[in-house]
Amino acid sequence: MKQTRQMSETIKLGMLLAFSGGFMDAYSYIQRDQVFANAQTGNMLLFGVNLSEGNLRGALHYFFPVFAFAIGIAIAELVRAKERDLLHWRQVAVLFEGIILVGVAFIPLDMNLIANSLTSFACGIQVESFRKIRGNGIATTMCIGNLRSGTQNLCNFIRKKDKEDFKKAVLYYGIIVCFVTGAVIGNFFIHMFHERAILCCSVVLFFAFFLMFIDYEKDDARAI
Repeated sequence: MKQTRQMSETIKLGMLLAFSGGFMDAYSYIQRDQVFANAQTGNMLLFGVNLSEGNLRGALHYFFPVFAFAIGIAIAELVRAKERDLLHWRQVAVLFEGIILVGVAFIPLDMNLIANSLTSFACGIQVESFRKIRGNGIATTMCIGNLRSGTQNLCNFIRKKDKEDFKKAVLYYGIIVCFVTGAVIGNFFIHMFHERAILCCSVVLFFAFFLMFIDYEKDDARAI
């Protein structure tokens, strides 16, 4: 489906996914025992610290989300390899991600290890499935690479005065803003709905799934 391939790299979809990424990280950290859903570097660090202190249970608390994240990446690749005509593989990925998070919403707080692993699994699917916006390599689940690329393009604009560099910088920084906005709103919903707050992410992802059906070549010559 040509339109879904095109839609998967649009700014609108990228903003939704970045919002979802920030929300998931806030949810897992605030509501589910201070584990990062997306920031696996932080989880690896805490895994190593707990391991060095002989706290095996604490180490496993951070290891399994990292492992689940990697499995999510692998699953996304398998889905990609078995693409069908009915749905684009990225649509399948985002739909599956939304369904997983619905399940996470109903996992009790005394089973946070499972909840965090499933949330990281969903994030792994997203980080592998959506890696570009308008041809630019952009992550919707983390900010370090986006911050580097945004700053690099801003510096290039200052030196060369090329408007394309400025547009790219705005794009990268804009995705970061969407990620942070997701964390801010996520914190608000978490205090209201607690473990059920993650359902907000599912709604966003289901909306993204349906948005990917839009044929922008037919309705609007450009994907925006």
